[in-house]
Amino acid sequence: MGLSTGMVVRYDPGMSDTQPSVTMDCLIPAPPETLSIDFANTLYWRGSDPPTETFGTMDDLLAWCREQASVPAGLAEACRAYGEGEGEPAMLAHALALREALYRLFLAQAEQREPQADDLALLGGFLAEAAPRVALARIDGGYAWRIGEGRATLARLLSPVLWSAIDLVGGARLAKVKRCANDACQWLFIDDSKNGSRRWCSMSSCGNRAKAYRHYHKAD
Repeated sequence: MGLSTGMVVRYDPGMSDTQPSVTMDCLIPAPPETLSIDFANTLYWRGSDPPTETFGTMDDLLAWCREQASVPAGLAEACRAYGEGEGEPAMLAHALALREALYRLFLAQAEQREPQADDLALLGGFLAEAAPRVALARIDGGYAWRIGEGRATLARLLSPVLWSAIDLVGGARLAKVKRCANDACQWLFIDDSKNGSRRWCSMSSCGNRAKAYRHYHKAD
């Protein structure tokens, strides 16, 4: 069974043409807990000057949501229309604010610190506007959430990220969140190793760099 992505964009009486109400008959594959980590990691090389930004434009954000979060194309395009009315730069700035709040929340967990109240409040505000998961469906050997009706806002676009974040925060794997030991990288990851000793976001990248660095200086 494939994904149903049928969607009707409807304008309610009294609403401006830049604020569509979206009626959706679509399923979004249930996201893994790691999706919120992946979203937080869309700023590369945080310890470098400058870091590398994935989301330079709204097009970049929409493409990521379609490709990484499995957001249906119809929902992404409806959100683009809403963004054109709200102002795409402002919408993108709000998305980046959520990303940075998630990064700080997860980093606080990794460093065993209390999260900042402002970050919790920002996440809570987005969660209040996220698409409700109204029904669970079986698709292609996995599961998907059917989402309810609502306006095509940024929170709706980022609903899979928000679901992932709240599932991670409320689950046992939150205690396994770590920051890459490469200070130039600073990516987050979930350490599922048996002894909890993983240090790098990826052994093939940061781990090998550290290994090569040690080998070079040992040779000296």
